[in-house]
Amino acid sequence: MPGEIPWVLPQQKQYIFRSATLIDPVAGKTHPNAIVITRNGKIVAVRHSPDGSMDSVPATASTDERDADIVDIDLEGKYLCPGLIDCHVHLNAVPGEKGLYAMKTLNQNVATLRSTRLAKEMIGRGFTTARDCGGTSIALKEAIQDGVVNGPRLFVAVNQLTQTGGHGDLRWRYDTTQCCGGHVFGTNGRLCDGVDECLRVSRDQIRRGADFIKIMGGGGVSSPTDAIDSVQFTPEEVRTIAGVASINKTYVSCHAYTPASIQNAINNGVRAIEHGNLIDEETAKLMAQKGCFLTPTLVTYKAMASDRYVQYLPPEGVEKNEAVLHAGLGSLKIADEAGVTMCFGTDLLGPMCHLQTNEFAIRSEVLGAEKILKMATVNAAKLLMRELEFGRIEPGYAADLLVLNANPLDDITALDRPEEHLLMVMKEGRVHCSRWSKVAVEVDPPLQEIQ
Repeated sequence: MPGEIPWVLPQQKQYIFRSATLIDPVAGKTHPNAIVITRNGKIVAVRHSPDGSMDSVPATASTDERDADIVDIDLEGKYLCPGLIDCHVHLNAVPGEKGLYAMKTLNQNVATLRSTRLAKEMIGRGFTTARDCGGTSIALKEAIQDGVVNGPRLFVAVNQLTQTGGHGDLRWRYDTTQCCGGHVFGTNGRLCDGVDECLRVSRDQIRRGADFIKIMGGGGVSSPTDAIDSVQFTPEEVRTIAGVASINKTYVSCHAYTPASIQNAINNGVRAIEHGNLIDEETAKLMAQKGCFLTPTLVTYKAMASDRYVQYLPPEGVEKNEAVLHAGLGSLKIADEAGVTMCFGTDLLGPMCHLQTNEFAIRSEVLGAEKILKMATVNAAKLLMRELEFGRIEPGYAADLLVLNANPLDDITALDRPEEHLLMVMKEGRVHCSRWSKVAVEVDPPLQEIQ
């Protein structure tokens, strides 16, 4: 009966985008005078020609839809870009608290409710997909998927697995509390020591809906007791967790900065490395040989070092942040020259989440626009194991589309100014955000006026 599930969205309309300048992140070039047709959340037709001549394209891609279900838009040469993918977010690390360690005691319900706002803001910046690397409730993923909340589709780790005293263990040195295996710290870290606990907890992560398994393989900025250069989890523990992931047709991603922690991870079955700020040439070459992914997150260190947010970290965190901040751009160069497949990530926390698009500008200091856009589309889709679904504007792919008035292949920092250049965000064939009078929002539209 109507109204039993009031948040279910209606069937997607069919869209025809004409006179588009199509952005191809695979080839790193544009195609003018293109036509893109979407139906049922998918791209069903893409037509363009090098000389600008067009085949005849019907007003609709099929003949049985009502005219009211067809939206025909002349883009007037504006740019049509695949939706962006952020491969490292923490939607549960919400604003509203004075410092990072307040997250340790923040109620999960409070974090989840606040994170709905972050999700809506994120899709408004053009991110139609995000990979949450620990802490976010599976309920938020499902709420977005079901249409209850407006936001990017999520791939979630649920918790971050940590050893005792590891990056996800938030106990202070004078805390003598003995935690049992599987204990969760705040909404993020989940403790496991030894092969047996790693096996059980990894299996339980899959049971709880994890799309991939995230482990803490080395020291971190935000944890109180571990050094940046520490190596965490034994080879046997890492292999055990990777084995669980492999059996369940997914993968392990690992927080690691140093060559030693990265090598311990990738030599024992880890497929993806987060951060990697202190990587060296030898380790980068090994990653490239093994086909491992790297997701740098430079904007978070720059933000935490700024005068505005420096108080967010405790004193020991400020010192560790400085250690990895200045190595960040160098790590991009090393990984790029070695041929490592890199993805776009941000890892922003609390009040800094609005700086998400600044990552584009930071990377542009050492890399060209073509490579950076590929990291946020094609490469990211490969990391998610969805390279045949996301990251491109081709028939059969999800209708995740951005309309821009500037070409990010000419200036990638245009993506850092969505309020100036991002006119429309479409996810799965529905308009989630519009700054253009030609296009109406279909998710959370304004109430109809009373006559």
